[in-house]
Amino acid sequence: MSTFTIVMLVIIVVMIGVLIGLYFWGKRMEKKQEEQQAQMEAASQTVSMLVIDKKRLKLKEAGFPAVVIESTPKYLRRSKVPVVKAKVGPKIMTLMCDPQVYENIPVKKEVKATVSGIYITRVKGLRGPLETPQKKKGFFKRLLNK
Repeated sequence: MSTFTIVMLVIIVVMIGVLIGLYFWGKRMEKKQEEQQAQMEAASQTVSMLVIDKKRLKLKEAGFPAVVIESTPKYLRRSKVPVVKAKVGPKIMTLMCDPQVYENIPVKKEVKATVSGIYITRVKGLRGPLETPQKKKGFFKRLLNK
């Protein structure tokens, strides 16, 4: 056997080992995510709130409690997260939001939201349906329309 064949066989065996490892790691992470989703659903409650402002901010700039910042992994602390500032009852709160829900939240309007701790998982319009914003067209779509 030539050295090229031996090297290729070793690389193929290593790649297969890595793929098998990633498969089992992915399955474990999927189970973890399902458990966390079930916990969030159990702890969620519906509240009506007046949305004051919404932005994408870094976790440290958002004004969350120190416990929240400490519990997030270090590599995620510098990433930008969707943040909503809203008046819930008499208090003004800073809440984190699901990225899919963030697009549908109207500013300066009252909504009924499902909140789990400081995380908004669902939003409904309090007075009628919410307006869904139009998606921005990509560069090539605009070129095709011209």
